[in-house]
Amino acid sequence: MSLDNFPIEYLIVAMSAIILYLIYYVFTKDSEYHKNIHSVASVVEDLNRELYYLKKKLQETQNGLKHSSSHMSDEEIYQEIERSVYDMVQPLSVGLKRMQETVQTLDSQIDARINSLETGVKQISIPSSIHGNDDEKIISLFKQGVSLETISKELHISKPEVEFVLKINKIK
Repeated sequence: MSLDNFPIEYLIVAMSAIILYLIYYVFTKDSEYHKNIHSVASVVEDLNRELYYLKKKLQETQNGLKHSSSHMSDEEIYQEIERSVYDMVQPLSVGLKRMQETVQTLDSQIDARINSLETGVKQISIPSSIHGNDDEKIISLFKQGVSLETISKELHISKPEVEFVLKINKIK
């Protein structure tokens, strides 16, 4: 191995390390979000269970009111039903509000993490000579007798990249 190949190899190794770190980061955060979603699901399950018991209690109350309706006026029955329904719905309303706040928090955290990952990925760049865009230009200029420094300045790439392209194509 010659010293000319080290910068590109180091760049490739560094980029690989960054990509592996990003993958690790995404999986770590995914497991955290999975735990959060699991806790939200358990809250929803508890709310459903509570709703079931409240419906059952409402039905029992209605049945009790039917039996005692002969003693109560229509207005009293209406007020009793309204009071019972309010007492049953209030805990559900509070639970739903808490769940909505949790979901909004998770959503904003996910958006922030995605933006952070996108910014990190955009900062990674690959040298243009690896894509082969400038290989023919480099070879043509070198065959015309242009120096390596001039080629690297003109094409905005490093001198080791120019030498690398020439060596790969067995010109130098």
